[in-house]
Order: sequence, then structure tokens, then C-alpha cells
Amino acid sequence: MRATGKFGRMAVTCLLAVSLAGCAGATPPVTAAQTAPAAAPASEPPAAVPVINEGDYQSWKAKFRDVAISQGIRPEIYDAALAGIEPDPSILAADSAQPEFNRPIWVYIDRIVSPDRIATGRQLIEANKELLDRIEQRYGVDRYTLVAIWGIESGFGRVMGRKSVVRSLASLSYQGRRVAYGQSQLIAALEILQHGDVTRDGLVGSWAGAMGQTQFIPVTYNRYAADFDGDGRRDVWQSTADALASTANYLKMSGWETGGRWGYEVRLPKGFDYAQADPASRKTVREWAALGVRQINGDGFGVKEQNAPAAILLPAGYRGPTFIVLNNYRMILTYNNSTSYGLAVSLLADAMRGRPGIVASWPRGDRPLSLSERIALQTRLAAKGYNPGQADGILGANTRKAVRAYQQSIGLPADGYADSDLLDRIQQ
Repeated sequence: MRATGKFGRMAVTCLLAVSLAGCAGATPPVTAAQTAPAAAPASEPPAAVPVINEGDYQSWKAKFRDVAISQGIRPEIYDAALAGIEPDPSILAADSAQPEFNRPIWVYIDRIVSPDRIATGRQLIEANKELLDRIEQRYGVDRYTLVAIWGIESGFGRVMGRKSVVRSLASLSYQGRRVAYGQSQLIAALEILQHGDVTRDGLVGSWAGAMGQTQFIPVTYNRYAADFDGDGRRDVWQSTADALASTANYLKMSGWETGGRWGYEVRLPKGFDYAQADPASRKTVREWAALGVRQINGDGFGVKEQNAPAAILLPAGYRGPTFIVLNNYRMILTYNNSTSYGLAVSLLADAMRGRPGIVASWPRGDRPLSLSERIALQTRLAAKGYNPGQADGILGANTRKAVRAYQQSIGLPADGYADSDLLDRIQQ
């Protein structure tokens, strides 16, 4: 059955033009690609495709044809898809680029959870009520989270990327740092063409191959994309029904809990051990409450949540807002494994529901560490015996653990948050 509440075929731009007083003057959407690798959902493993990484491009293309055929791609599909395709230098440049500065999380959230985006999301929820009713009934994922992802990933379908997915993935497959990723995703893109969901010209997306209104990578698309409007094609580009249902299907299959919350802003008791505030350190909500953790307004937590596993999140250290995050927050991270992204989706969904925003203040005076400074921090931590892992400028779990150990050694709150003050201390 076709979705009577479907906005598809880009008719959504009409409502956006009204709600944003004209698309040309609207705030450009901030996409997930600006805080994490453009390929989303981030957790999908590459398919088991033999890696071909030798010879010039034409030789590679001929050899990879055999690989594609061995993976079930018909020769005529491969030949038509790769006809006239040459590597795109801009793709390799984008893949190798590493920004010198990270945007502070509060800047990203300010841009995402904006009055324009909240208002547009609410209007689209009302306009698509019947569609969203049916998606919620089928998959159990709430409309606010789905529309938040839709708004962040593509500006509610306005900015989906215009690059040829086949050319992008062929470029990544031929050379660069992610040939295994490129080749597995290219096979998946060819499967999409073979299935008949879209033509080669319509198979467009980001430089890394993320596609459609909610930015699926091809492997994930093939596993979770849904034909929710009943037209025989899984069209995440032009059909809002298919795009939102596909996202709901992905979250459901990842472990989404129907009716569950993502989390709460909380306040911590005096003397709280900040070393416990780590995504890997989980206790039940009941156990956190027994330690004195309360909602920011002082309330306790719901009866249904008492036995739920949860973690304490300090995205800007102990001087910034604090959150207790539950299962559904972790499911959002499977879509894009970025703290900024997970909080942005959650807070935007809350804002569209009419829930209050963050109460505590961000440490807006903090200066983010540059790439070279992050590498310097890791190098100094290693020199002092704290084992932060590779000095690559990525402040991951090992680096946070090392930072905590160093903070404890000098009597600072062990929140694992690295800022310029910490770098100055360790360099003395």
C-alpha cells in the first residue's frame, strides 16, 4: 500500500520554503559528515570482498570485474555501471584530509538544535502524521528520533550529496587508505543497481558513498532499506516513506527499545568519582541513583528504568553538562559513532517533543586542542608511562583512560577531558 502521508519526490521543499522563509536564506543543514566519517551508519562492517590493490586504474577495473562477478554481480551490470568512470581526485583528497581543529561539541549542538530546525521538524511531523503513525506501529521507533536523524543527515531531504556513488566508491576502491571499505561498498552499490531500486545516474550521495535522505552506506542499505510506500523499489532518495522506514528498521534491528528514553541531563553528588563517567562503565539506573545521581531538576528516575544499564556521559568534562545515557542512546551511536551526533539527535528529538533543553552551561571559554596539540598530548602521556595508544590525534578510549590516570596523579578530577590547560600542565 502506498503511503498517503508521504512527502517524497522532493515535495518536502515546498513546506521547507514556507517554514524557513525560503531555502536560499535558511541556515545550511549541519550533517553528520562534519563530526564523523561520512559513511553512516558507522558500525556496519565491510562485506568479505577480496581486495584488489595493484596496477593502473584500467588494470584494476578489469581485475575487479572478476571479483564482482564472483560476488554475484552480472557482467552487464558491472560494465554499464563502470563505463566511462574514472577516479575522482577530490574523493581521495577528502578521504585523506584530517581537520586541524575539532569543533567544540556545544558549537555543533547549537547549530543542530536551532529554532529553525526545531520548527521545521515539528511541521514535518504534523504533515507526515499518518506516515509516521504507521512507521511507529511497524518498527516501534518514535517519530521524533526519526525526524531528528532526517534533519541532521540531509536537512530533511534537501542536501543528500550529488556525487556519483559508483565513481566515489571506485575511487576509494582503486587507491587510498580505505580500499577494503571502498571495494566492499562498491560491490554493495552494484547490488543496488542489479536489484533495480535506482539507476546509475540516480545513485548519488556523499564523497564516501552515504546515500539518500538519511544517508545509508550501500552495505547497510542492502541489509535494512525498506520499500514502505509499496512501489516495488527501496528509494531512500525520493521517497520519504522509504527513507524514514529504512532508518526505523535499522534502529529496530540494532536493538531499539520501544518507548524507552535516550537518557536525561543529571546532576552528580558532591565527591562523585569522575573516573566512573565513561561509556564503558555501566551500572543500572538504580545503582547510579544509590550513588546520588539525580535528574537535573532533582527528580529520581522512572520505575521501568531502574534495572536498565546506563552510563554517565561528560561530553565537555566535569565543568559541563552531565547526562545519564540508556540503551536507545547507544542505538543512535550505531548510526554514527560520535558523541556530538548522539547528543544532537537526542536533544533535537527532545526539543521537537517540547521537552526543556540543557540546563547546565557548557565551558564555552575552553579552546579546543588542535590536531598537533592532541598528538603532542598523546606523546607526552606515553613518555610519562600512561599508554594512550598510537599518537594519532584521536582522543579515543585509550587516550581518555590515560588522561584520567594522569589527572588522578596530580589531584585533578579524573573526567578524561583533555583541554589546553591539561596540555600546559603535562608539558611543564
